[in-house]
Amino acid sequence: MTSSELSPAPAAAPATGAIASARALTKVYGSGSTEVHALRGIDVDLGRGELTAIMGPSGSGKSTLMHCLAGLDRPTSGTVVVDGQEVSAMSERRLTKLRRDRVGFIFQAFNLVPTLTAAENITLPLDIARRPVDRGLFDEVVDAVGLRDRLTHKPAELSGGQQQRVACARALVSRPAVVFADEPTGNLDSHASAEVLGFLRRSVDTLGQSVVMVTHDPRAASYAHRVLFLADGLFVAELTDPTAASVLDMLAGLEGLAARSRS
Repeated sequence: MTSSELSPAPAAAPATGAIASARALTKVYGSGSTEVHALRGIDVDLGRGELTAIMGPSGSGKSTLMHCLAGLDRPTSGTVVVDGQEVSAMSERRLTKLRRDRVGFIFQAFNLVPTLTAAENITLPLDIARRPVDRGLFDEVVDAVGLRDRLTHKPAELSGGQQQRVACARALVSRPAVVFADEPTGNLDSHASAEVLGFLRRSVDTLGQSVVMVTHDPRAASYAHRVLFLADGLFVAELTDPTAASVLDMLAGLEGLAARSRS
């Protein structure tokens, strides 16, 4: 695909098979002269059992969208549905339960507890919720991320890539309906990034997980089944079965459109 052959913005499709959906989603920060429209009426369905990447320039609204989808921020208007539940209409108590039981999170900062071992960090959300650990799934996830010989190590004894793999395992061991990953490789070198991204893709292909990942890195986006591109709070293009080269080409096309709109 050349930069002049941008695919149209994805239209709202039926939500059947979607792990998360948004309709007419808006988010406005501030008011009056300081008002910022971060999202301008988003319609999207994110596929169940897929790795979806969301990309866009700084200020495009990609992190805001993920936070609204994950129940970390409330939209100004519109609806969000996650795993069949309308997140946008939930009370804080129900949101807390949803985030604890049905949603996994991976952030750029690893957010590990330094005094706990890798194994204890992985099971921490289940321990807090007083839910039993599925030892079969625990072993499957630990082996998938290659941490079997690091379970007794504390974060300070692990490399950055190993710490992020602990965070990935923690997000998956509670069997969430969907994992939201915000720049999960932003603090990692290229080798560690490939380890983490390879695991996220395998978690979808072999464990049936659904993953939504915000990233600015074309190489990271190339691990996805589908890439959605945001600009100025709206979806403007998408790619399926992306490569790093096709993502770069799309981003160049988007920047060209933005430049022409400013001139």
